[in-house]
Amino acid sequence: MVRILIAHSDVSVAELCRQALDPNEYWMATAGSFDAAEANLSKQCFHVCLVGINGPSDVEPFIRLRQPRPNMAFVALLDSTDTSLTVSLMRMGATDVWVKSDGDETLRSIVSDTISRWIPENGIGEGIDFPYPEFVGRHPRIQEVFQLVMSIKDSESTVLITGESGTGKEVVSKAIHYLGGRKRSPWIPVNCGAIPANLLESELFGHVKGAFTGAVNNRMGRFQMAGQGTLFLDEIGDLPLDLQAKFLRALQSKQFEPVGSAQSQTLGARIVAATNKDLEKAVAEGRFREDLYYRLNVIPIPMPPLRARKSDIPLLVHSFLKRFNMVCSRTIPGVSEEAMRCLVDYHWPGNIRELENLMERVTLLKRNDSPIELKDFPVGYFKNVRLDRFVANVALPDEGVSFDDAVNQFENELILQALQRTAGNRNRAASLLRINRTTLVEKLKRKGLVVS
Repeated sequence: MVRILIAHSDVSVAELCRQALDPNEYWMATAGSFDAAEANLSKQCFHVCLVGINGPSDVEPFIRLRQPRPNMAFVALLDSTDTSLTVSLMRMGATDVWVKSDGDETLRSIVSDTISRWIPENGIGEGIDFPYPEFVGRHPRIQEVFQLVMSIKDSESTVLITGESGTGKEVVSKAIHYLGGRKRSPWIPVNCGAIPANLLESELFGHVKGAFTGAVNNRMGRFQMAGQGTLFLDEIGDLPLDLQAKFLRALQSKQFEPVGSAQSQTLGARIVAATNKDLEKAVAEGRFREDLYYRLNVIPIPMPPLRARKSDIPLLVHSFLKRFNMVCSRTIPGVSEEAMRCLVDYHWPGNIRELENLMERVTLLKRNDSPIELKDFPVGYFKNVRLDRFVANVALPDEGVSFDDAVNQFENELILQALQRTAGNRNRAASLLRINRTTLVEKLKRKGLVVS
C-alpha cells in the first residue's frame, strides 16, 4: 500500500487532505510541523509527502526536509495561488503543487499522477529500500534482482551476471559479497578483457620464481588473494579458450596450481562472473566451452538496460547528485523539470555508467549551486531526444520564418490538442504533455487559449 505523510501546521487542512484520499488505497499519517515531519520520515518509509507551505519563509525548511530524500515525492500544499512561490518550490524539487481552492478532486488527481510517475506499477510494496547504498531502484525488474541477491548472498553457488556494459553488474557482485557471510574477507575483481592473454594465467593463478622469463620472484595470483572471500571475474567471455580448461578444473575441484608449480592450492573463494557477451552464442560458435558455461551459470542474474527501467532514472540522478555534491563540495539542490524530462527520454546507450559520468561532469563544472538545467549539459547531448516525433510536422518556408513565432504556435497547437483530447480536463492534459498542472494553467492564462 502507498504510504503518504501529510505535514501541515493547520489541522483542518491536514484533515481535509486525509478525507479527500481513499484510506483503502493509501496508508496516511500526519505531522503538524516540519520538525514532526522530519521525525516521522526518519522512523518510517513513505512514498509521498504532502507538505504545507504557508509562505516564502517555508521554502528553506522544505529544502531541508526534501534534500536528504531524493527517492521521495513531495507535493506542496498552498492556501492560495502564488506564482512566484510555486516556481521557487518547483525549482527546489517539489513534484507538484496543490492550491486549497482547487478542491478535493484536483488533490486526488495530483496524488494519483505523482504516484504513477514516481512509483512504477507493482513497485509499491515492501522492499523498496535495499540494504546496499550503491544499488538504487524501484522498477519491478530491478526489485527482482534485489530479491535474488538477498536469497543467494549466503550460498556457495557460482553466479553469472549478464547484461550490457554499464548496467551495474559490478555493483551486484559487491552487494552479494558485502551482504553475505564473506563480507569480512576480500572482494577481488579481475577484468579478463583488460589483461593480455599471455599474462592472464599468471594474474589468476600466480606463478613461482623461474616459471618463465622475467619471473624473478614468486607472485600471488587473484585466486589466492581472494582467500575465503569473493572473486569477481568481469568480462568472463573474453577468457582465452586455452585457459578455460584450467579455469574449469579449478572450479570443479577447488584446486589450482600456480604457473610453474606442481603444488596444488585450494580455491576457497566464491566465484561471481559477469559478461556483456552472449555466451550461448559463443558456445555455439566454439569460442567458449560449453561445460564451463554451465558450471558458471548456476545462478544467472540478467541485468536490464537503463532504457528498460526509465522510472528509476530520477532516483539514480538524485543519488548521483547527492554523492557528487559531497565529493565536489557542492550544494546543488536538484534538477529542473525540463532537464529531468530530457534525462528520462534519452536512450542511454552507455546505461547507468553514462548517466553517472554525465552527472559527475555537470556537478563539477556547473558555475553556481542552482538546480541543474538543460543548458548545463554538454552542448548537443540531448539533441536527438524526441526530435523524430515532430520533424515530420515541421516545414521551413523558402522565405524563412520567425523562430519565436513558430515555437509559440507549435506550443499552442500541442496544448490545444491535449485539451481537446481530454475534453478540457486540465489534469489529464498536463499528464499527456508531461508538465505540471500549474504550468499548464499559467500557459493558458498567458496565451489566452480556450478549447473550442
